[in-house]
Amino acid sequence: MTTRGNKIGILTGGGDVPGLNSVIKSVVYGASEIGRPVTGIRKGWEGLTNLTGPDDATYVMPLNRENTRTIDRSGGTMLHTSRTNPRRVSESKLPPHLKRDDLREYPFDGKAFNLTGLVLRNLELLGIDCLVAIGGDDTLSFGSALSAAGFPVIAIPKTMDNDVQGTEYCIGFSTAVTRAKQSITRQRTTVGSHERIGIFRIFGRDAGFTSLYTAYVTSTRCLIPEHPFDLDRVISLLMEDKTNNPSQYALIVVSEGAIWTEGHVKEYGDADAYGHRKKVDIGQALAEEIRRRTGQETMVSDLTYDLRSGEPDSIDQIVAITFANIAVELISNGTSGRMIGVQQGCYTHVPLPDVSLGARRVDVGTMYNTQRYRPNYKSKLGAPLFLSGF
Repeated sequence: MTTRGNKIGILTGGGDVPGLNSVIKSVVYGASEIGRPVTGIRKGWEGLTNLTGPDDATYVMPLNRENTRTIDRSGGTMLHTSRTNPRRVSESKLPPHLKRDDLREYPFDGKAFNLTGLVLRNLELLGIDCLVAIGGDDTLSFGSALSAAGFPVIAIPKTMDNDVQGTEYCIGFSTAVTRAKQSITRQRTTVGSHERIGIFRIFGRDAGFTSLYTAYVTSTRCLIPEHPFDLDRVISLLMEDKTNNPSQYALIVVSEGAIWTEGHVKEYGDADAYGHRKKVDIGQALAEEIRRRTGQETMVSDLTYDLRSGEPDSIDQIVAITFANIAVELISNGTSGRMIGVQQGCYTHVPLPDVSLGARRVDVGTMYNTQRYRPNYKSKLGAPLFLSGF
């Protein structure tokens, strides 16, 4: 496939995290140094499927030094985001301007249309010859599809779950752990005052990195998706903690995707464009079982969305700026089909993630104490900063 123009496109997809605006600003500033204009695509992949023309202000935002100068001071994404998957667009969510005859061009499996061809056409219409896609596994999976179709893509991983394959670090992770630590530290006073068992639910559908590292810095127990937990054992440990604590309280951090050996947390609602359904709140389910089996009072705190809100911490801002600058360097050198990442504590770039591998997951054998439901604190000499390989 050939493209026209010399514009760099940039978009953010999936859930927002702190640090996205730092990436956007740094790409714009870096691109200006090499004489490349930047076009922001609003609302993620929705922008490249629902676009009606090159001047569609709903989805197209020309970016420059002036309109990005201060955006790194706040969280979220100035380009906004969505969970649109152009390879799986149901009839009810098709772009309104597409005519019935137009749909004959796109594959249909009986449930959804594959609009990859439309996205490629819109990229050419906008004069974009390289796209910077910022997202997690789902967003980057379509980035890989575009790359496979011959369009130049540079990927930047972001997710507070820190579970993208090929990198030890994703933008948003440090801020999530920092915010979780702050929240738990504050709420200890309430949990302790009432002598309760505090349960803190954190994002992590398939991987427990955020819960694990939060437990690491708060000295609490944690439950992660990678290792089903024995409910009786967990309750016994929490009662042990409560008895041994002078303030008579106990704490545990729980990934949203954690499961117990006696069953699993049910899902509900319709699946999104990437096949995910919402999970019943594991924090509330665990609290109910603890109350039923022990009579102990509990306090459940859902930390999920609070951890992804607001401005980034220093680590996330440093990583965001650096990832963006490396992306511009690769574009300047004519390199594409790569994702910026961290391996063995060093910045690098790797092939775009293979979607068939799924999420990167906690190495239970080295990182998690399955008997005590705690992070492993020993034998860290020589280990990378984030305690895990890639």
